[in-house]
Amino acid sequence: MPFQILINLFVAFLWMFLQDDWAFLSFISGYIVGLFVLIILRRFFKKPLYVFFLFAILKLLTVFMHELIVSSIFVVKKVLRRKMDITPGIFKLETELDDEFEVALLAMLITLTPGSVVMEVSHDLKSLYVHGMDLPESKESVEKSQRLFEKAIKDVTRKYV
Repeated sequence: MPFQILINLFVAFLWMFLQDDWAFLSFISGYIVGLFVLIILRRFFKKPLYVFFLFAILKLLTVFMHELIVSSIFVVKKVLRRKMDITPGIFKLETELDDEFEVALLAMLITLTPGSVVMEVSHDLKSLYVHGMDLPESKESVEKSQRLFEKAIKDVTRKYV
């Protein structure tokens, strides 16, 4: 993948040199030409184009931002009620991820969404122990988020790396 980025940057600078125009717009047009060159040469690369990896990262960030907004609204609704009727608790969350990096990323993403904190990860990396703010509702919300996060994490770490 780094080799593909270097080829793309080389083509972009070569384009700027041949155009004799050192403006940013010339670089962008050369970068796009470099992408077309990479598409033509893709059969010589063992890994997929790095652009797909960037799109997978962007998808993961989009899923995280969506879940962040949804869980923030959930927490704000709970906190702003006249009588705070919540039942905090700890629950076990099973995961399909098996790599340490993937599990750590999932734990961080769940912890960063308001209303839930990953307290511990089991030694076999198959279970996360999560503290939820309002147990019945937050457990369902965290499980939904977990499924979305796991799919996006698998796309980033398994397909393109």
